[in-house]
Amino acid sequence: MVTPAVRVRDLDVTLDGTHVLRGVDLAASTGEWVNIIGPNGAGKTTLLRALLGLVAFDGEIAIDGVEDRRRSARARKVAYVPQTPVIPPGMLVADYVLLGRTPHRGVFAAETANDRRIAAEVLARLDLGGFGERTVQSLSGGERQRAVMARALAQQADVLLLDEPTTALDLGHQQDVLELIDALRRERGLTVIATLHDLTLAARYGDRIAILARGRVAETGPPAEVLTVHNIAEHFGASVRIVDDPEGPVIVPTTAASTQNGDQP
Repeated sequence: MVTPAVRVRDLDVTLDGTHVLRGVDLAASTGEWVNIIGPNGAGKTTLLRALLGLVAFDGEIAIDGVEDRRRSARARKVAYVPQTPVIPPGMLVADYVLLGRTPHRGVFAAETANDRRIAAEVLARLDLGGFGERTVQSLSGGERQRAVMARALAQQADVLLLDEPTTALDLGHQQDVLELIDALRRERGLTVIATLHDLTLAARYGDRIAILARGRVAETGPPAEVLTVHNIAEHFGASVRIVDDPEGPVIVPTTAASTQNGDQP
């Protein structure tokens, strides 16, 4: 039996006395892209933080078959792109991206020529090749988001966790970033677990979707099976119609007027 790259069993997380996650089971194979969707407050970000060891939890989380709750043990294996990253004031883009190499050389060791090469290659692939000497704070919201992505990719971890990675990006750079991640997982078996609000993007770029609702995994499976009118109405309280497309279902919100005119979901 093949060991999953990520395995979560019976995961419970309680924050400030509130049960945020209850009995969550989830697995991702090497090279698989799993998108986690769900309404606000469902626990999506908390699940990613538990995978990183940033919050206390009950249950089991194994990376490459190894259950080790030490953050240091996961640093080389798991990279993370948070929604709201903490960026040191005045830091240059090149130096910020080089922080992604820290797990490979230690906190106090100087970066190597190989570290600088990897950082430069990632910046170039994210259309930031000429931004290395600028401060991260001087970048636009979308440029800053790509710099955060570059730091995570420079880490060259086997597992990449993305928390709403396209929020600050325009349409073109959304495609660029997601296509790059897709290319990397195909090139070197990168395992991706992401949270996304855009259900159409979640369907297009994910092998599998998990709906997280009320702290539990309510549905999981291929996008076309999970993204149904019934599931979206039940878990998001939204009225939609679904357009079949060769690259994945397209989710179209419906209005009362369109429903009255015969455009049924």
